Amino acid sequence: MAGKPNKTQETTASVDAFLAAQTPDACRADCETLRVLMTRLSGEPARMWGPSIIGFGVRHYRYDSGREGDILRIGFSPRKAAISLYVTGEAEGDPMVAALGKITHGKSCINVKRLADIDMAALEALIRRTLATT
Repeated sequence: MAGKPNKTQETTASVDAFLAAQTPDACRADCETLRVLMTRLSGEPARMWGPSIIGFGVRHYRYDSGREGDILRIGFSPRKAAISLYVTGEAEGDPMVAALGKITHGKSCINVKRLADIDMAALEALIRRTLATT
């Protein structure tokens, strides 16, 4: 189906430069931890998607409407209030998401203020499940 391209596209921007610019230091350290974890679990290098999302791997999707495209398999984005994790298709009502601990979430992203606030083993299990199903 023809239509508008996805807003979020993979870019050639430097992940290292983007992460180096993150403040405060605690956020930058959490982002580096996520990069190491997601690289290890996905086997994919970190790549920038749009100006502020770090993604690992690519998946193709196709909706019943015919719209289709490519998007990151997993990823994260440091935001002003929290780090957004893109590690599940549907966060609402998912017991694996609830097991993370102190989070908020939208329909498909999970927001954490600090990695110290969540159960990292639960995050790893959630990422593994997402990678196995996408």
